[in-house]
Parts: sequence; C-alpha cells; structure tokens
Amino acid sequence: MLGFTSEQRYYLSRQSAIGRKNYLFAGSHESAQRTAMLYTFFAACKQYGIDPEKWLNDVLNRINNHKISRLEELMPQYWKPAPEKLPVARNEQVE
Repeated sequence: MLGFTSEQRYYLSRQSAIGRKNYLFAGSHESAQRTAMLYTFFAACKQYGIDPEKWLNDVLNRINNHKISRLEELMPQYWKPAPEKLPVARNEQVE
C-alpha cells in the first residue's frame, strides 16, 4: 500500500469531490463513467510523474496496432513512450 502524506490525501479527496460535482453535468450515466475513467487515468499519470497529455496522445496513436493481450502495457503505471522514429538518412553526395 502506498503511504500518503496528509497533504496528498487532502488533494486526492478534493479532486474526487470536484469530480463528483462535475459528473452531475455529464449528460448521461455513461458519459459520467467515461469522464471518471479519464480522471482516474490522469490522476495515475500524475502519481507516476507522467505528463497526462503526452500519455494520452501516445496511447491514442498506438492502441489500434497494439495487441489486445498486451493492453496493460498502455496503462500509466506500465507505460513506456513509443520510441521516436528517426528520419531516414539520404545518400546525397556533396559536389
């Protein structure tokens, strides 16, 4: 179990309270569930020191080609950024 300081516990409970209020205006129960899921992912990203925007962008770009049996690898606690593709060097001769 993770040990949290009193400040961290307060912050986490405050975020939960704000989320509950926002869920009232989600439009439907399903929308509220999706919103809660995103809040959870973003909170996990922050907990592991990951930029949530970078994580989401990377996951959305990779998820279509990712094996379903390995989806856990895309969860914030296991996520590793996709290696950047290096530009292909051209064989150009300088005269």
